[in-house]
Parts: sequence; C-alpha cells; structure tokens
Amino acid sequence: MPHPTFELIRRKAVSSLNLLVEEYEHLPTRARHLHLNADDNNNAFLVAFSTVPQDSTGVAHILEHTVLCGSERYPVRDPFFMMMRRSLNTFMNALTASDWTAYPFATQNRKDFDNLLKVYLDAVFFPRLNRLDFAQEGHRVEFVQPTDPSSELTYKGVVYNEMKGAMSAPTSQLWQELQSHLFPTITYHYNSGGDPDVIPDLSYEQLRAFHRKHYHPSNACFLTYGNFKLEEHQALMEHWALSRFDFEPLDFSIPDERRYGTPLRVQTAYPLESDEGTSGKTHVMLGWLLGRSADLREALESHLLTGVLLDNSASPLRKALETTSLGSAPSELCGLDDSGREMVFACGLEGSDPGRADAVEQLILNVLDDVAQKGVPLSQVESVLHQLELSQREVGGGRFPYGLQLMMRVLPASIHGGDPIAFLNIDPVLEELRERIKMPDFINTRVRSLFLDNPHRVRLTMVPEQGLAAQRTAAEKARLGAVRAAMSQEQVARVIEQAQILKARQEAEDNPELLPKVGLPDIPAELPIPEGHDDVAAGVPLTWFYAGTNGLVYQQLVVDLPQFDAELVDDLPLFCVLMAEVGYGELDYLQAQAWQAAVSGGISARASIRGHINDVQQIGAYFALGGKALARNQESLSQLLRETFLRARFDELTRLRELVSQIRASQEARVTDHGHVLAMSAATAGMGPCGALAHRWEGLEGLRRLKRLDDALAEESVLEALALRLQRIQAALLNSRRQLLVVSEEGHQESIHSVLEQGWSEVPQGSPTAGKFAAEPARFAVKQGWTTTTQVNFCAKAYMTVPQEHPDAPALTVLGPFLRNGFLHRAIREQGGAYGAGASYRPDTGAFGFSSYRDPRLAETLADFDRAVAWIASGDHEFRLLEEAILSVISEIDRPDSPAGEAIGTFFGALHGRDAAQRRRFRRAILEVTLEDLKRVSHEYLVPETASMAVLSNHETLMAEGQHLGLQIEKL
Repeated sequence: MPHPTFELIRRKAVSSLNLLVEEYEHLPTRARHLHLNADDNNNAFLVAFSTVPQDSTGVAHILEHTVLCGSERYPVRDPFFMMMRRSLNTFMNALTASDWTAYPFATQNRKDFDNLLKVYLDAVFFPRLNRLDFAQEGHRVEFVQPTDPSSELTYKGVVYNEMKGAMSAPTSQLWQELQSHLFPTITYHYNSGGDPDVIPDLSYEQLRAFHRKHYHPSNACFLTYGNFKLEEHQALMEHWALSRFDFEPLDFSIPDERRYGTPLRVQTAYPLESDEGTSGKTHVMLGWLLGRSADLREALESHLLTGVLLDNSASPLRKALETTSLGSAPSELCGLDDSGREMVFACGLEGSDPGRADAVEQLILNVLDDVAQKGVPLSQVESVLHQLELSQREVGGGRFPYGLQLMMRVLPASIHGGDPIAFLNIDPVLEELRERIKMPDFINTRVRSLFLDNPHRVRLTMVPEQGLAAQRTAAEKARLGAVRAAMSQEQVARVIEQAQILKARQEAEDNPELLPKVGLPDIPAELPIPEGHDDVAAGVPLTWFYAGTNGLVYQQLVVDLPQFDAELVDDLPLFCVLMAEVGYGELDYLQAQAWQAAVSGGISARASIRGHINDVQQIGAYFALGGKALARNQESLSQLLRETFLRARFDELTRLRELVSQIRASQEARVTDHGHVLAMSAATAGMGPCGALAHRWEGLEGLRRLKRLDDALAEESVLEALALRLQRIQAALLNSRRQLLVVSEEGHQESIHSVLEQGWSEVPQGSPTAGKFAAEPARFAVKQGWTTTTQVNFCAKAYMTVPQEHPDAPALTVLGPFLRNGFLHRAIREQGGAYGAGASYRPDTGAFGFSSYRDPRLAETLADFDRAVAWIASGDHEFRLLEEAILSVISEIDRPDSPAGEAIGTFFGALHGRDAAQRRRFRRAILEVTLEDLKRVSHEYLVPETASMAVLSNHETLMAEGQHLGLQIEKL
C-alpha cells in the first residue's frame, strides 16, 4: 500500500523487463514518483529537477556541487563524500544535464538505503549553500601566494577546473558549438556545465535564487527501483522532506526552438599545440534539429533512421564517411542525441581541411538523397529493429547499476512531459514499426522529411589554430589583471581574508557522527559468486553459467595467448579491434558487418592479461572472442564467432587503412577524459610486464605508436606489412589451445550444446604443446611528462609493492581509500581545486599509485602525494577512518555486475588464479586490517625516493615546471 499522501495514478507490468511499474502523485505538492518494482536487491533512488539555465555560468552545475556541502539536519562541510565512506553503496553521484539535475544512489543494504535517502533529501531541499562552499566548488579569485597581494591573481574552483578540463577536448568544443547554433534562443544554447570564460560571472546570490526557483517538490521527479518496500520509501520521503512543502505552480517547460528557414554555415576554431601542423585536423559536422524526444513513436523512428544510416560499416552514410578521402574518420559525434526536448542528428568527419567543408556537406546530402530515392534493403532495416529489441532486453549492471540505467531511460520523458512507462514498454511500438517498415517508401519518405526537406540544419567547420591556447591564457590574465587594478585596498584585504577563512574551514574537523552510517557489523558475511559447470563440446572444454539474462545468450571463445615473435606483440591490440571489423571467408567486410548486425548484439575480441597472484613479474595471458545474441539467434552467433576466428580476412587493405585512422581518432578524442588513467599507466610501466604492456597497448606509448603507424600507412608497403603481421597473429592463435564459455538462462543448454558440438566438430583443436605468451620482466623507474592540448594537468606517482597473495596486499588495498578520504580529498580537491584525487593498490602490477584528475596544479600535487605518506606516519588516527576505508573496499568488492558480467568476470578471474576461494579469502583479510598494518606498509613501501611519476599536461606547463622535477618530456 502506498503512503496516504501519495495517490496511485496507474500500474503497468512490463513483461519484457520483468518489472511492475507504479506511477504516483504526491497529493500536497504534485511531485511525481515512479517506482520500478523488480526482483533485484541492488535498490536505487533518484530525484531530479528540471533546471533550465539562461546563460553559460554553470549555475545548475555549481549548484549540484554546492547543495552537497552541508544541509539543515546534517550541518557538516562535506556530507556527500563523508557518506560515500560511511556507506555500502554500489553507486553515489550527482549529474547535471542540459535541462535537468539528478541525484542518484544505489545500495543492496536497507539500512544504508534509508541513510542515503535521508541525506540526499535534506541536501537537495534544505541545503545550507554557504558562501564559502560556493567559492570552493564554483569559483573565486585568490592570489597565487594567498597572503601576498603583490603576487598575481588566479581563478580557483572545483567546477571551474572541471570544465577547463572537459572543454579541453576538441569533441566537447565541437558539440557545444553545434548545440549553440542549432538552439539559438532556448536553454540548450548555453553550456549547462559552465563555460570557463563565463563561470566567474556567476554570483552567490544568483546561485541561491536558482535553488529557490527550481528545487521544489512541485518541480521534482522521484524514481525508485528494486525489491525494497515502496511504502517505506514514501514514508521517508514524506517525513524527511515533502511534509514541509505545499504545491507551487512551477512551469519550466521548454518551448520548441524557432526553426530556421534556410541552413546555417558556421566556422570556428579550437586550440592546437604550437608545434603541431594544422593540415588534416579540421572537423566538419552537419547537425539537424528533429522532433520531440518525449514522443515514443517519433523517438524510435529517429533511432531507426539513425541506425539505418550509421549503425555499421555497411550502413550507407557510415560507409560513405569511412571510405571518403575528404577526412580521416567519421566524427565521434555521429548519431542521435535524444536527451533534450527536441532531438539532434549529427554526422560529419574529422581529420579534414577547411577547403573541403563544401564537399563533405555535399557528400552527406548526396547519400541522404540516394536513400530517399532508392531506399535500403528491408533486411537492413530489420537488423536495426533487431538491435533496438536487443538493447531493450539486455540486463546491464556494473559501475552504473541496472536500476539506474532504467531510470535514465525514462527520465527525459518524465522531464519533457512524455509517458515514462511507455519508454520502458517499447514492444508495442516496435511491433508497429515492424509492420510500417514493410511499406515500400517508409524509409525514403522519413529520410526526406527529417533531413532533406528540413531547413533547420547547421554546418559547423571547426579548424585548428596554433597559438589560440596562448591567446586564451593571455586573455584570462588580462581579465584578472583588470580585476586586480580595479581593487580597492579593502577588496584586496577581503580576498586574502576569504582565502584564510576558507583554508581554515577546509582544515577544520567536522563531527562525522552527525551523519548516519553503516559499520563493519552491517557487512554481509559472504560474497555471492556464481558457479560454473564444466562440460565438453566437440572435444573443446566448455564452461556453462546459468544467469538471468532476459532472453540473451553470451558466448566466448577463449584461447591461450601464444608466444608471438617480438615484432608482433605491439600489434595485438590492433588485431583485437580489427578482427570484428573485417570480412571473413568469402564475405567482404560490408557483408560481414551486415550479417553481424542481423544476428547479434555485436562481437569483440580482447587480450586478457593479469599478473600472477604470487609474482607480478609472471603473467597469465588469454585471447577472447565473444558476442551476445537473442536466444533465437544463438546458432547464428556461434557460427559468426567460429567463422570470424577461423577465417577473418586481413587482405582488404583499404579497409585496414580506414580502420586504423578511425581507431586513432577515437583514442585521441578520449585523452583528456582519461588523462589520470593514462598518466598512471605511464607511471607503472616499469612495474612488471602487465604495467609495461598496458602502457604500450592502451596507454600513451600505445597511442603514440598508433599515430606513427597511421601516418606511415600512406605507403603501400607499410600497409602490406601490417596485413602480413596480422595474419601471422591469426595463424598463431589458430594453433593454440582453446575453450568455450556460455552464459544463458536455464533451458537453452541442450540446443546450444548441439550447435557447438556440430560447429566445432571438424575444427582441429589447437596444439596443447604450443608455447604460451610470456613477457619480459619490467623493473625500472619512470619520470615522464607527456604533452597534449589541455588547460589542466593529470598527475600520477607510483610505488612498487607486492603481489596480491602477499600478506601485505590487503593492508595496501585499504590504505588507498584511507589516504584518499583522510588527506588527498582535502588537500588536492578542496584546497588544490582539482576535480578529483585518488590512491589505490593495483594487484596486477603490485603497484600503489596516487593520481589527480583535471588538476590546476602540478608540482604542488606531486608534493601533496608525499605529504599524504607523511600524514599517515604522524600521530594516531581514529578507528573511524579505518572503518570507512574498509567499507569503501568491501563496497567495491561486493558491487554486483550484470548477470552475464558476473559470470564472465568469475570465469576469467579463475583463469588468472582469482577463483572463488581466493576472492573470499582476500575479502576476509580486508576485514582484519588494522591501523598499525596501514602505518607499517606505508612506511615499508611508500618511500618517496623510490617513486615513479608521470604527468600529462600542456607543453608550456611542462617546460615551466617539469624540468626542475626531473621529468623527461615526451611528445604524444
């Protein structure tokens, strides 16, 4: 039964997702509550508000940060991060989108759920919004030397630096520019996260006014998911928040954008490192404004059209963009954005030149015109519908729990006045589409109406400009200089005083007992781990896992990674990506891509390499080729995997050339979003073969090698040599021992086994005596500074410690969150202004590492890493800090993955010596770690003189700071 203050509006079973969805209205305030009742103990909550900024000051984003800095019932400075440590959550965060702000969490523990719900409700509805928190999280000016008014002024603030980092990526700049021109008059015109040039214009009073205006239950949407009782959720919501409000007639609905009568063409610039050439680095994008996202039929039609045009390399528009010589690769932004009130379709090229913009535009329009006149084969449209059905059914999980994934699926419809339940129960509309696509001119007419006859189109050409970064830095300095020149003595004194007061506040100890908590007694006694079943198919070892996959089957072919010739080792990651993108047997890559889309949810290959649990200089290495499909297509999936493994073609040289360019473009676009990961990979490159290979394959060294290879492939002989090396890798894998892994629901075993038996019966098993992959041991220190185009820094420092089975490994694992919670968060995020900082033990390399993310500082942060080590050695520390660190580790260990992910992770863990017994043994050891253990392992292993370090930054910063730190400068 619902709480008396809530009225049931409707109840709907969604059989395809095994959900019972209930929609309620809170009678006094008309707040909406959607409950997704599911047999899942990873329960989730989300409250969201429609937030419609009218400028690019980042007010909604800064408010999202600031409301989490203390509230009426929990008057501590940092309840959000404190609760992360006092909780067994499987997810905690806050999110700012272009027109909404959401506060989600998930946990498997009922007590924990109630604790987090109370803190979240109080934070969003009754925040303190302290002026100092606004200065810390949003923006402020300080002197470089905080007490010296003769030093220069600088901007500080967590969001300010976060957005400097976010907007360093060319694709982020490209998207923001495209949005601003597609939406010239409404909220999407602005950067809701905040433009660093505009963020300093936001006042504290404007922040408070934005909260008063938007954060009211009458403008709120509540979502809950899982198997906890609905009435208990509603009782807490009523008691802790809603009872204090009445209805207010708030209307933040967004009008439709005024449509252009003719297409618009715009050219803008983005910064490039001064020593890089500008040729072949222009982005050319076309964007169309489409219909309303809250109309399910219109949304699914738009997704269908997008899939028909762009889904895979056989799709007409993607094929044209991949094969043209007008650019190096399709843009990372190609696709449909349905997050706003009106949808946006975008497509284009990167790696082009300004003079080719007209030709790129004409190429795209010609493809669309050709589809409008000739249509596409019905089988291709049916494949896209198949992909929509598969994505609807798949049960996700992992770091973003499945319940929250479902919530995010329905939230835009809830915000924009659509039917959220319809967006969960899409089967009826899919069936309608299945009939409509049989109409001969369905695709033709939709392409014409959505694109060719739609004049609300923007062509954006974004060109690289050397020196632009320096110009922007100079403009920022000039602005600060003008601010300083206009300051009175009283204003100077206030800036100094604010810096001192803020520092004192950041260093003050809050009373954590004001917050609710779970403790060590609340930790579940055992870790649930799925159990596999051994079998054999056609003489090949087979492992089965039964899981609630909602009608999907997952298959993997797992091969002992053989010992390659040295010259092939660096090509293995490229081989893994290319294998699923080329043709096989008699099929060229276009036919193979079409077949893959028709029968599966995609296939992929990877190398699974981990350090031994007793010696990180030894590794286990496997090659895995896997995919997923609806159960009705499991036979086709098995055939697809078998044919790809046995007969993948690396003789389509033009295809290889195109794919390498696309992979390069994709990896380059991700550098500043994953800068901390890349810096840590560089810092641990000398700590065992896993670290060395990670840096060479997926790290900065790997990207540098990929760029060189891509540049060299213009020579036909280099391309032919690459193809031969890929074929040699394939031949080595064919001769290696293999096994099979299947994850499915019970009831499919007999049919799947029959297919596997028949399919593999005539395929010779790999040689059991084939040599296994072994990498050279790696033991050397690293001190590197890598250059890229960025306005912020990513710092890493690492120490060699012990393998996972060593008795000190549990203490080192707990030491990471202990240092993060107790020292790094305050020193590097709050005081230093970085978006994030962390410390962790890495069992595959035996490394313990410190890192920072989107950090305005460099040398000071590296020094703070050393101060963290000194901090733990000095004085006594409260047991509370240890308990919170253990909770963080257990929360990470116990976080459930998707049903298929749990099974696959368990299988590969056992291959690498992390079987159920080892995992449970390690978890029990975590619970026994003491404060003395932490001090001892810190003293023994974290000796600053032995550290490796790596930094990712811009050339100017590394020239100014890196050399005196002894960093070897490496150009990416």
